[in-house]
Amino acid sequence: METFNTTIFPRGEKAPSEYFSGGTAWVQIIKLNENQLNCQIGNVTFEPGCRNNWHSHAGGQILIVTAGTGFYQEKGKPVQVLHPGDVVTILPEVIHWHGAAPDSGFTHIAINPNTQNGMVEWLEPVPDEHYHNVSI
Repeated sequence: METFNTTIFPRGEKAPSEYFSGGTAWVQIIKLNENQLNCQIGNVTFEPGCRNNWHSHAGGQILIVTAGTGFYQEKGKPVQVLHPGDVVTILPEVIHWHGAAPDSGFTHIAINPNTQNGMVEWLEPVPDEHYHNVSI
């Protein structure tokens, strides 16, 4: 099992378990959504096997992978394997999920722009059988 340590930002608070499955995730908000920039930035750390539910962002989202190996999938499209340095641009209202590979922790910076349009709409969990059938 690959181990990792994010030393740039603290691990943060545990993410709400109703929106994550397969393990624990932590969120450290780096930039609050508190001014005219209409943007929130967070560092998200997933333990191996943890992923978030299907969801969408009314303002879109950008993920910058900083550690570990992870997965990203848009509804109806193949899963993408993510590594440090990868950047994922998610257009507004695109339904997707992301999280750690089964044998690796995973950390990314999540940039949520255009928050005046809304932050996130959480949907159903990614079923274990779907997650474990991802081919790398």
